[in-house]
Amino acid sequence: MSDFFKGLSKVEYEGPDSDNPLAFHHYNPDEIVMGKRMEEHLRFAVAYWHSFAWEGGDPFGGRTFERPWFDDGMDGARLKADVAFELFSLLGAPYFCFHDADVRPESESFAKSKKRLEALADIFEQKIAETGVKLLWGTANLFSNRRFMGGAATNPDPDVFAYAGATIKANMDVTHRLGGENYVLWGGREGYETLLNTNLGQEMDQMARMLSMVVDYKHKIGFSGAILIEPKPQEPTKHQYDYDVSTVYGFLKKYGLENEVKVNIEVGHAILAGHTFEHEVAMAAAHGIFGSIDMNRNDMQSGWDTDQFPNNVPEVALAYYHILKAGGFTTGGTNFDAKLRRQSIDPEDLLHGHIGGMDTCARGLKAAAAIIEDGTYDAFLADRYAGWGGAEAQAMLKGERTLADIAGRVEAEGINPQPKSGRQEYLENLINRFV
Repeated sequence: MSDFFKGLSKVEYEGPDSDNPLAFHHYNPDEIVMGKRMEEHLRFAVAYWHSFAWEGGDPFGGRTFERPWFDDGMDGARLKADVAFELFSLLGAPYFCFHDADVRPESESFAKSKKRLEALADIFEQKIAETGVKLLWGTANLFSNRRFMGGAATNPDPDVFAYAGATIKANMDVTHRLGGENYVLWGGREGYETLLNTNLGQEMDQMARMLSMVVDYKHKIGFSGAILIEPKPQEPTKHQYDYDVSTVYGFLKKYGLENEVKVNIEVGHAILAGHTFEHEVAMAAAHGIFGSIDMNRNDMQSGWDTDQFPNNVPEVALAYYHILKAGGFTTGGTNFDAKLRRQSIDPEDLLHGHIGGMDTCARGLKAAAAIIEDGTYDAFLADRYAGWGGAEAQAMLKGERTLADIAGRVEAEGINPQPKSGRQEYLENLINRFV
């Protein structure tokens, strides 16, 4: 045990009337929502990287956080693990997520880095058994080291491709060993900065080959979790091949992987792609590839992914509406890919950030459930598309009518459809009743 959170107690649910800033006001893990405990719906996870590895730097200044585990090699990594599981326990978070580079310091060779990762996995295995906190997903950092400046799976150098594959295998092994419920591929530099030095077809074929090997290895080792790709349009590269959910689906479909891989959707990445978060969730559900989410928000005055803790209940409610309508999470969950502001330097700030995020998600979940249970919104949607239930409409949809057949019926029956209101303002007001 460490003394990093000395004097701070486990965060408890105290209800909306409490003025305790270190209590949950809306997140009650045992509250039943649509027949299931709130904790089981939301499946919260704490991100190891932002909470414990990020130093508070930005493009114009370096470290602002002073953590006792920084720059202290494996001793620091072990202390960081102690502090991490203390935070998970203080919050009552059922899951955590990590990259390999978050949990162990890089060594001068792949073999030594792998050995360090496995040593930390020994510690994690013990702490998982002691605390009951589980691993939602693991992943490999294939973007920070300079060897990956031209990409990992998409790198023009086949030795970098091989190194990336070895790194993924090591992390899949650890994720499987720790009982992880998913494995994520975050393609931080799988894209290009300029087409002048890029062969698009070659790079996408390489990316698909790596993904196919990952799927094959999953089945070989008996990993029962989902393989997830995290869409992101840009930053750090000018264009990334996993731009958004639809782009990922098209990629998976092209290479025959649409039944093997799902998506992990982040709020900030959706915004960078010019979408809303609920759009990306709904699109993933429509394509049958919804897996998990990274919950955060962007600063709308900044042109990059600021990874702030969520506080927009209407936005979150609409996302959980689509998640609930899709059947809810299976192996996925709500991971807080969110970090403190660089001036929030105290240990308790980590609690404040997560408490606010968990309360926001709880409010959003309850609002989404209320919308569904009320039924008015779903009834409106059903009515708007009710015409497609008719025999002739179904015949058109199923390919039983040709274009000539349709044209002939329009002329013969004198069909002259009139527009019907989409009632957007009414629907916005309806949703606002619940949030």
